[in-house]
Amino acid sequence: MSASLPLPPTDLVRNGRAQDGRYAGLMSRLDWSGLQTAQAKGRLWQRLHHKRWQYVGIGSQDVFVGLAIVSLGWCQTAFAYVFDRRRRQVLVDWSADGLPGLNGAVSDAPVVGSHAWFKSLGSSLSIRHEPDGGLHVKVQAGGIYLQASLALDGAPPFLLAVGPIAHGASHATQKSPGLAVKGWLEVAGQRHELDNAVGCLDSSNGLLARDTSWRWACAHGQGVGFNLQDGYFGDCENALWLDGALIPLGRAVFDFDPHQPLKPWRVCTDDGLLDLTFRPEGARQADRDLWVAASHYVQPVGTFHGVVRAAPGAHGRQVEGLLGVTEDHRSRW
Repeated sequence: MSASLPLPPTDLVRNGRAQDGRYAGLMSRLDWSGLQTAQAKGRLWQRLHHKRWQYVGIGSQDVFVGLAIVSLGWCQTAFAYVFDRRRRQVLVDWSADGLPGLNGAVSDAPVVGSHAWFKSLGSSLSIRHEPDGGLHVKVQAGGIYLQASLALDGAPPFLLAVGPIAHGASHATQKSPGLAVKGWLEVAGQRHELDNAVGCLDSSNGLLARDTSWRWACAHGQGVGFNLQDGYFGDCENALWLDGALIPLGRAVFDFDPHQPLKPWRVCTDDGLLDLTFRPEGARQADRDLWVAASHYVQPVGTFHGVVRAAPGAHGRQVEGLLGVTEDHRSRW
């Protein structure tokens, strides 16, 4: 059950306007075709600014796997990486670019019925919702071989967040709670069983500004998890999952040294419901500048420690060693 959030609307756009808000549950399709502000800017603007992505994170005692398939409208891109928690190093960091439709695509169905895929020479990624009710993830790229299924049945409610973006545009995202995983990973000559791992999904779809930046944190474990963002989407997607309840959170504050991202971070919300210290174990990071597009980011992997609360004044739940990521990201796309 959720703490206070309504069910998602039937349609993302009604009478030309986005149905802004935070909701508990799944939406069948993220469709911006009737949005008046987008129609006024024309089809070319919509094509260039329409961004879709599917991100999956899978964490265990030994490894953390992150992968994403991204449609930029004019370009398709994907990445996958494996972080070895015991060695505290990135074992493989693979990425590739391609053409929409030819090398990949991301569907407007965010979860149920969703399919995101990417293919390039000798590499393939797929995130697909299958009839058995699970999200099936497959990766064969850069020496990463992954087959995993994330269970949706019996999971706490997903968050649906819909909200305005600069210049009259809009964005929507479905964020998952912690999802049980079954499967395996082979990398660097070792096989890792993932049946005790926890996974999460970020399925996003919006009409974003050319220059977009954000700070992000996400972590999930047994009975507790959260998603936080500070940047282009305000506090729209800030949420806490606690013992099956989905609880909206206030504005997120990220206190860290961007020049030394492997030092501890403090992450909290202005409503007092979340106050955590993040201890990085290592990071994936890169700077790409292709003139027409650029991406500057660091995504540390590590553990969160501190206190979360279901409501102001409620008894605090201690959080110790909750595996997750933070991110500092700037994009020109």
